[in-house]
Amino acid sequence: MKISIIGFGWLGKPLAEKLQTKGYRVSGSATSEEKVALLNKEGFDTSLFKLIPHPEGLGFQSLFHTDVMIINVPPRTRSAAPTYHPEQIKFLKELAKQNNVPRIIYVSATSVYPDQNQIARESDELTKESTGNAALFEAERILGQDKTYDLTIVRFGGLLGVDRIPGRYFSGKEQVVGDSPVNYIHRDDAVDLMIWIIEKRLWNEIYNGVAPLHPERKDVYEKNASDLGFDPPVSYQELGRNLWKEISADKILATGFKFTIENPLDFWYQK
Repeated sequence: MKISIIGFGWLGKPLAEKLQTKGYRVSGSATSEEKVALLNKEGFDTSLFKLIPHPEGLGFQSLFHTDVMIINVPPRTRSAAPTYHPEQIKFLKELAKQNNVPRIIYVSATSVYPDQNQIARESDELTKESTGNAALFEAERILGQDKTYDLTIVRFGGLLGVDRIPGRYFSGKEQVVGDSPVNYIHRDDAVDLMIWIIEKRLWNEIYNGVAPLHPERKDVYEKNASDLGFDPPVSYQELGRNLWKEISADKILATGFKFTIENPLDFWYQK
């Protein structure tokens, strides 16, 4: 089976590594010639491909001759207009349809759910007005509309672990939100979850990719600081001032998937 990954980045590259060890043929893309050269040198079949938002690159047509395509293109929610990522996805979708790509996994995020002091599930009805992330909501809608392929959407929570340490982002900061539940997933589990979907043929579904336990932010930040030797936040906001959401992992757990690290307090990091 051939699998192509649009975006050999922080998540895409370790996913490719694990897929290769399991015997899959993997190809992927990077957005600069330097990254392409480095990845090819490391043994990854990599093409230059970027969406700005129209496709541009070199030799990327082979990415669309595949059994499964994984779209791992993070939206530039802060630096680009809300229409930018949906436009990228429109172009990708047309290329997939033209080349008869049979199956797609789209990497989305739990930010599509609004913060309403609720437990959020895949069955929740979202609208353009109610979503917490208009760009991702529209991208999901585009891929799901008038499709000629099987599509599964994975809404990942905060992708952490290894060199991404949540507590470090708030080290020494004042008035940090500390009392809301975290919705995190370790990179190792994110990789395994996508491979699980492929191997169990869990197509035409939406799954939340979030560890099943949800400690409070303050507990995670303080433990990171203690374990890794940096300063915790200086102060926290008054309790109950902020809206929150807790993302349910029940649906993916019901398929038999087992998280390696169920509790974000137990995530491993590079020191």
